[in-house]
Amino acid sequence: MRLFEGTPWDRPPRCEQCGELEEICTCPPPTKPQATPGSQTAQLAVEKRKRGKLVTVVRGLAADDNDLSALLAQMKATCGAGGTLKGDSLEIQGDHLARLHDFLAEIGYRIRS
Repeated sequence: MRLFEGTPWDRPPRCEQCGELEEICTCPPPTKPQATPGSQTAQLAVEKRKRGKLVTVVRGLAADDNDLSALLAQMKATCGAGGTLKGDSLEIQGDHLARLHDFLAEIGYRIRS
């Protein structure tokens, strides 16, 4: 609901591209530019969890700019291990720091260990 909807001061929303009312506008929806891997820095770390389990964690990749679930699937296949997506961090079971460093560098991400 707009602020002045139903009053004499009501201004219906208009398209920013063509200036038509949004209801009748036929412009394609604006696309959000995708961030390139080279403009992002992935932070890699190995953490110890309960009962001495090791987990390789990748942080620093924005969820809005990346398809983290697809990237996680590629990382799990590369390492041959399980993993999960927790918020903005990707977790791979085991110590796979060297493999993930090489994999992410090959894709084009900057790496900080």
